[in-house]
Amino acid sequence: MDPKVQQFMAMIKARNPGENEFHQAVQEVAESLIPFIEENPKYKHAKILERIAEPERTIIFRVPWLDDKGEVQINRGFRIEMNSAIGPYKGGLRLHPTVNLGILKFLAFEQVFKNSLTTLPMGGGKGGSDFDPKGKSDNEVMRFCQSFMSELFRHIGADTDVPAGDIGVGGREIGFLFGQYKRLKNEFTGVLTGKGIEWGGSLIRPEATGYGATYFAEEMLSTRGETMKGKVVCISGSGNVAQYATEKVVELGGKVVTASDSNGFIYDPKGIDCDKLKFIMDLKNVRRGRIKEYADKFGVEYFEGKRPWIIKCDIAMPCATQNEINEEEAKLLIKNGCKCVSEGSNMPSTPEAVGVFLNAQILYGPGKAANAGGVATSGLEMTQNSMRLPWSREEVDEKLHTIMKNIHKTCVKYGTKENGFINYVDGANIGGFVKVANAMIAQGVV
Repeated sequence: MDPKVQQFMAMIKARNPGENEFHQAVQEVAESLIPFIEENPKYKHAKILERIAEPERTIIFRVPWLDDKGEVQINRGFRIEMNSAIGPYKGGLRLHPTVNLGILKFLAFEQVFKNSLTTLPMGGGKGGSDFDPKGKSDNEVMRFCQSFMSELFRHIGADTDVPAGDIGVGGREIGFLFGQYKRLKNEFTGVLTGKGIEWGGSLIRPEATGYGATYFAEEMLSTRGETMKGKVVCISGSGNVAQYATEKVVELGGKVVTASDSNGFIYDPKGIDCDKLKFIMDLKNVRRGRIKEYADKFGVEYFEGKRPWIIKCDIAMPCATQNEINEEEAKLLIKNGCKCVSEGSNMPSTPEAVGVFLNAQILYGPGKAANAGGVATSGLEMTQNSMRLPWSREEVDEKLHTIMKNIHKTCVKYGTKENGFINYVDGANIGGFVKVANAMIAQGVV
């Protein structure tokens, strides 16, 4: 490791002990940025990287709520307001038992760069709770969301901080959160994105992250004269991102052969077509069942406790959670002929796995670039809310496609090496950094 990166990381670890995911995210960015900063002393003198790695505000609070038995339950709520140099804080709320300060700081840190890449005026933030919506009734989820928002509402606003959904937070949860915000503030503003179409939401928002990751994969493939048509694609996850990545891959002529959840994955060599995808959407969005039911219904293989990266494919699209591809799995993907990885989830590849992809010089799109379509469309929803005007599905999809193409151009601009290889990690990190850093310098030491 570069001694300057080592020195910087020693400081980060001392200030943020035990926050391993945050350390991982910062180191990945620092390895790209510190050589760039050394060549551009204005960023070094202003200590921009040190400032970006320190949240502007960290909010932690108690969330008490009543379960259906009338018993009091207590969870912990968080909001990390990381950086507002280019716009109001923007980033999702995650409800999952694994949520802690380190995970949310990593997500908020990534969000700063991702939001900058979209070219929209959005800062970076992230939040959530260790509450688990799985197995809870609608009434329990509602009571939790109302309690959570009863504290969060004083820290957010359409021009301050605009949360969205993330793992465990879909349309149901956004509705409960928005209803409580409106009740407490007595105002109808675009304070949350991912809202229902009837009350301020944007068309394409549910589809945006999965569509965007697929568009980004297409852009990467185009640099080598290829398209999605005829490609075999392994997708992990079976939630919102995985569902719509599957939909768009099929639309573009690819064949998706896997889907997964935390219990295991299914392998369908014939491909997940539109009818099978409808089954997954009903299973996961309505019945909230397990992906094994797909294997039982369609008579395909189910791999208990495994991840889909053992299956041969041309393209891998991790769409589940962080660190879901390790070094061995990355090597197996390469060995099995995988030529492109487009990350639908945040930091799904371990640092060792990223090293394998870069050394093999395959097309590797890191999450902060490849999955920026979700937050980009959230930004478009904010714009529509400010204008009090809805846009058509076609308008939003066209804008999303343009944004993903522009993110790709930025990555190519800052990531192309002397031998012509495009290092999308460097491209995304440096491209996202420059806009935020210049804004921070212009605004002084605040």
